Amino acid sequence: MATAGQPTPAFATTIEDIGWEQTNPDGTRSATLVGTRGPGETFTYAFFIPAGFWDEPHSHSADAHLVVARGELRLGYGDRLDPDAAQRYPAGSFLYVPAGAVHFDGAAEETVLLGTAVGPWSTDYLAG
Repeated sequence: MATAGQPTPAFATTIEDIGWEQTNPDGTRSATLVGTRGPGETFTYAFFIPAGFWDEPHSHSADAHLVVARGELRLGYGDRLDPDAAQRYPAGSFLYVPAGAVHFDGAAEETVLLGTAVGPWSTDYLAG
C-alpha cells in the first residue's frame, strides 16, 4: 500500500486473501485495501459482518460507496435498531450511504462489503 502522496501500485486480491487488519470483539473485521484514511485521501476498504450480527444506529463522517461482495447486507435508516425495517441487498448490490445518514446494518449470513470513501473516516454511534 502506498503512503499519502505517493502513487498507488497495481493491486488485486480475492475475498479469501484479504489481509484483515482489525478484528473487533463483535466479530466484525476490516481492512484498508488501497490508499490511506487521511484527510482528503481516497481509500478502498473491506468490511466483514458475521452471521447474525446487527450494528446499532450510527453515522459516518464521509460518504460511503459500497458493493456487497458476498452474502446479503441488511440496511435500514433511522435512530432505532429495527431489523424488520431493514432492506435486503444481496451480493452484487451497490449502495451509497451519505455522510451523516443515521443507519443500522446487519447480516443473517457472513457478508463482505467493499467500499470507497474519502478520509478522514469515523463512525459515530447514537448510543454514546
